[in-house]
Amino acid sequence: MSERSILLVEDNEDDIDLTLRALRKNNIANGVVVARDGVEALAYFDEVAAGRKETPELILLDLKLPKIDGLEVLKRMRANPALKLLPVVVLTSSDEERDVIESYSLGANSFIRKPVDFDQFMEAVQRLGLYWLVMNMPPPIHGKAR
Repeated sequence: MSERSILLVEDNEDDIDLTLRALRKNNIANGVVVARDGVEALAYFDEVAAGRKETPELILLDLKLPKIDGLEVLKRMRANPALKLLPVVVLTSSDEERDVIESYSLGANSFIRKPVDFDQFMEAVQRLGLYWLVMNMPPPIHGKAR
């Protein structure tokens, strides 16, 4: 089985670069598709649901996004049967309790606050990659491109 991609939904260019660097440094070889706002993420999900885009192995979702915020993206994604089971890790700078509660209520599989310190961020990405991309068994994807 070929490794499927990671969908990174993030608008901050510095955070995109930092995440990509951390993934590479931790030898996470999955390709990364970047959606820079909620509209791009939903358009990508429409393509996945229609079978025209690869189903991602993992979605890393920021909450503070332009156009459509991460919570709304998560809500719409979970409402689509073709996307309902995809693993979603909320990776955000928010530490507001209501964001944590709402994320889990809408079907997030994990909530990780982005560490400010680079070394801590690298460690968080390493653990995230080890768990979600190596140890975790993803749900079967039927009739979708892998």
